[in-house]
Amino acid sequence: MRNKVLLCQKFCLSLLVTVIFSGGTAFTAESEFEEVVSTASRSEKPLSDQSGNLFLLAKADLDFIKLTHFSELAVRVPGVNFARNNGQEYLASIRSPIFTGAGACGAFLMAQDGIALRSAGFCNVNELFEAFTEQAQRIEITKGPGSALYGSNALHGIVNVITPPANTDEGRLSIEGGANDFIRFNVSQGVTNEKGGLLALALVTHDGGYRDQAGYDQQKISLRHDYQGDVWTISSSLSLTNLDQETAGYITGLEAYKDPELAKTNPNPEAFRKAKSLRYWSRLSREISEGVRWQFTPYLRVLDMNFLMHFLPGQPLEENSQTSIGFQNGFYFNEGSDHEIIAGADFEYTRGSLRQTQENPTRGSRFLQVTIPSGKQYDYDVDSLMAAAFLQADWAITSRLHLLAGARLEYMGYDYTNNMISGRTDENGVACGFGGCRYSRPQSRKDGFTSLSPKIGLLYKYNDNHDIYLNVSEGFRAPQATELYRLQRAQTVADLDEVSLKNIELGFRGKQNIVSYNISFYVMEKDNFIFRDSAVFNVDGGKSDHRGVDVMVKLDLSKKVSIRGNLSLARHRYAFDYISRGVNLNGKDIDTAPRHFGSMQLLWKPSDNISAELEWIHMGAYYLDPENLHKYQGHDYLNLRADVQVTDRYGFFLRLTNLTNSRYAERADWTIFTDERYFPGKPRALYMGVDIGF
Repeated sequence: MRNKVLLCQKFCLSLLVTVIFSGGTAFTAESEFEEVVSTASRSEKPLSDQSGNLFLLAKADLDFIKLTHFSELAVRVPGVNFARNNGQEYLASIRSPIFTGAGACGAFLMAQDGIALRSAGFCNVNELFEAFTEQAQRIEITKGPGSALYGSNALHGIVNVITPPANTDEGRLSIEGGANDFIRFNVSQGVTNEKGGLLALALVTHDGGYRDQAGYDQQKISLRHDYQGDVWTISSSLSLTNLDQETAGYITGLEAYKDPELAKTNPNPEAFRKAKSLRYWSRLSREISEGVRWQFTPYLRVLDMNFLMHFLPGQPLEENSQTSIGFQNGFYFNEGSDHEIIAGADFEYTRGSLRQTQENPTRGSRFLQVTIPSGKQYDYDVDSLMAAAFLQADWAITSRLHLLAGARLEYMGYDYTNNMISGRTDENGVACGFGGCRYSRPQSRKDGFTSLSPKIGLLYKYNDNHDIYLNVSEGFRAPQATELYRLQRAQTVADLDEVSLKNIELGFRGKQNIVSYNISFYVMEKDNFIFRDSAVFNVDGGKSDHRGVDVMVKLDLSKKVSIRGNLSLARHRYAFDYISRGVNLNGKDIDTAPRHFGSMQLLWKPSDNISAELEWIHMGAYYLDPENLHKYQGHDYLNLRADVQVTDRYGFFLRLTNLTNSRYAERADWTIFTDERYFPGKPRALYMGVDIGF
């Protein structure tokens, strides 16, 4: 690892010296650094004006990649690693380990059009499948704590999916098919007039799955209306999604993923996930006085999900739902000037519920059979209230030096109602042997958490082509409802505090002649985090440190050929004393935290109508357990993409994934109950389709 870090440091420094001091040209119009982004300010601003490592996946990238899963985009972003589980499921990593178990959700804020996909206290590990990524205008990824405009869950990063505006009269239809009975229809149609427009998007997908009984059907619909009046600017959006998925579990055994027949099997053919969502927002904006703009965004969410928890003894069914109403309220002073201020308040009320029921008796050891009785195990409602105030300023100290500072004060309150008998009993109040039942239900109660999140940054434009930025920030994450009220074993009260993450980051970015680059060094320390040990016990009060460097470089070798690559080098370690299976975890690598990973894309454009790309994906080795006794050796594989625009209205595209048919694991893990277990990577697969304009 030390040699690799030294090599990267030498590479980064030599690159900076070369591009900064060689003299050069201004940004070109197509430079990604001049693209607009909105995550940091809830209004569109050039990416080059942002202090911090905010990465943009532009529409041209999305249209070319035609993702079937978000992990296909994540590999192109340094520091971002999404492990695909099965179907549309995933586990996320942004400058972090791949988090599992308690604490796996809530470490990242997943949003669409700047509004979190789920309430702050009701996250779901897989919530990003409810965003309309397939027809997004762009996707913005913030690495590290978000700006003062975002609170709980914007801890390690933000993924913000921006839907397209209603500014076209054109219609598009994309039809594609491929391996494992995959077929997808993507359609859009817009209507405009002098005041605005209406845009309709729809997606229908069927995937038979490359593993037994592991397919899914998914539908998404989105309506967007934009209005530009003399006084008011109004945008509104309504989206609905539905996912009906069969789920495949881990295959077990050392390097089981290398067996092509075993990799196709599904040990849990009975598992499934069904999820529905409805989201609505309206964004109203107007000038209320000279130099002051008011922006008000009310929104509504209605979510419902059922899934079989095949990974738990007894395989209980979880049924959860939530209904939320809220608003974002902001005042923009001197917008676009040398001294810009954003001040405002956010509010959200959520009514959530969760029920966990086990239909059949538990199989396995006598201990499991006695401590996990069938029947209802949890049944509770939670009302939550989030209220926050924020202030953020951008001050041009000189023409080249900007100071960006902000703070957010947020309160998160829960009112929990237990609809069952409290304690470690079955649903009828009968105590279990061996000291009590596994599942414990606390008595009805109320909890509240208040957090302050300060942030400060400096952005120095060395010249017209190059920026240097420094960020110091702190993010937080309020305990999730499931961590507080879905207790186990002897717990009667979850004595949890907010998770906090302190971050310092130094970055360099720019474009010089044929070279574009973005390099950032970061150090983060996290306190009070929750993790799962090898015995599948949830442990709180943890501390960890995170140190790394993210590198992105693009070389335009000619008008027809370019190379783009990203590399992440990092060390994520436990930073507190905890004895697990006789091993002190202090100083050990956190499991599922590769020290290096990245990708490279070679793009060839022989003409304006033809594009082809060869992509190399690299995943470094990582430990499978907190004690660092078991290891996955990593993998490499290739993808090939091509796009041919035959006429203005007709195009053809294809994707050949895992070109060399490598045997690899999308995710590897180890527990004392299963030993090594894996989600096998997909074998070579061909997808083809057509784009039609009308």
